[in-house]
Amino acid sequence: MRHRWRYKTLALLFLAVVAVADVKVADGTWLGKVPAKDREKSNPFHDQENAVAAGRLLFADHCASCHGKEALGNKKHPSLRTERVQQASEGELHWLLSNGEMARGMPSWAKLGDPQIWQIVTYVKTLH
Repeated sequence: MRHRWRYKTLALLFLAVVAVADVKVADGTWLGKVPAKDREKSNPFHDQENAVAAGRLLFADHCASCHGKEALGNKKHPSLRTERVQQASEGELHWLLSNGEMARGMPSWAKLGDPQIWQIVTYVKTLH
């Protein structure tokens, strides 16, 4: 009987830690890790319709499986339509996609290449 109580307590503690980690992703705590030089990077595809279309396709192939087809997120992955994400600079989003945040489930997409990352950023910024 005592062991069941311990296992239940440990399971609840684990779920609480996971829930706090998920909230931190959504609340933008990752932004504190972005170096100033990356924060201020300019998107070479800013507001270009062709880049938005390319970014939409890349998003569908690489991001939608976690963030959802409409980027609304789910219990484990944040919505990309939130005010926090939409207020992030394009350079900050580029940094996150390039570097990832594996402790919170966000992989690095550096293998895609810089132009493709910027195209995803361009698309994500249209989701407001």
